[in-house]
Amino acid sequence: MLTVADLDRSCAFYTDLLGLRVERFYGADGQWRCALRVGRQKINLHEVGGEIAPHAANPQPGSADLCFLSDTDLAAWQEHLAGHGVAVELGPVPRTGAEGPILSLYLRDPDGNLLEIATRIS
Repeated sequence: MLTVADLDRSCAFYTDLLGLRVERFYGADGQWRCALRVGRQKINLHEVGGEIAPHAANPQPGSADLCFLSDTDLAAWQEHLAGHGVAVELGPVPRTGAEGPILSLYLRDPDGNLLEIATRIS
């Protein structure tokens, strides 16, 4: 779950800039929900003040740290981000990923969450 200040702004950022897909649906409880799809993963979005139970103990915008693995070269990501006026906070830098060495770029979403875009190093 990712708590955001503005659902529409966050959906636009993640779809327009990062290419994730928005999925809107009604939960079993009849509440309207929104999620981001990336590959086989889903990130549920909750707007601050309207969190759906169960949720984090202290849900708040800007408290997440997410890593997205990409097959796209980081130089292309840097060009894409610059074209949208999004600053790279750090990188490319080598890191250790869950499955081995990666090369990473770091940026912030509109709520200040730390996002890492990484490619595997062969």
